[in-house]
Amino acid sequence: MSSRIEQIIQEIEDYVESCKFQPLSSTKIVVNKEELEELLRELRMKTPDEIKRYQKIISSKDAIIQDAKSKAETEVAEATAKAQQLVSDSEVMRMAQEQAEELLERAQKQAQEIVDNATNDANNIRMSAISYTDEMLENLEKIMSHTIETAGAKYETFLNSIQSCYDIVNKNRQELSPQEVPSNYIPDEDEEEEEE
Repeated sequence: MSSRIEQIIQEIEDYVESCKFQPLSSTKIVVNKEELEELLRELRMKTPDEIKRYQKIISSKDAIIQDAKSKAETEVAEATAKAQQLVSDSEVMRMAQEQAEELLERAQKQAQEIVDNATNDANNIRMSAISYTDEMLENLEKIMSHTIETAGAKYETFLNSIQSCYDIVNKNRQELSPQEVPSNYIPDEDEEEEEE
């Protein structure tokens, strides 16, 4: 079962895939800023919860190891108690001592196996949590980097378009402005006839 962060990342990837390309471009797309910001906002809110969850799993390794040690100590104590019960007279004492040593050796071996297994499990959980968190942050980093690049390119295109429109308007205004005529200018006869 995937986490909500993985689902959001998949939704962002699906959304980016579904966006239309900009006219005359095969690499730039048109995105709905509000929709993408909403997905990123949810991702930002969920990330700390996911990291806390995996930190909790990592911290639980100490409890697993402590539980294993406790079980081991209990088994050693039980073996010692049984050994003491078996020791009553000389013949029984010898047999009891052999059984007690064997039992104690088995208990210590089992206890060590429990501690080793618990340590391995805790380390595996920790490495998996770190690997998953790193992968999740890498995906988030890629999405944010792509978003920054796309937004920058769109902003530059927008500024160039505005500058072009401004230049056209400015040129048109200059063409519409009447040429200034000097105050001492007198039209010649040909010009007067053309005006008539």
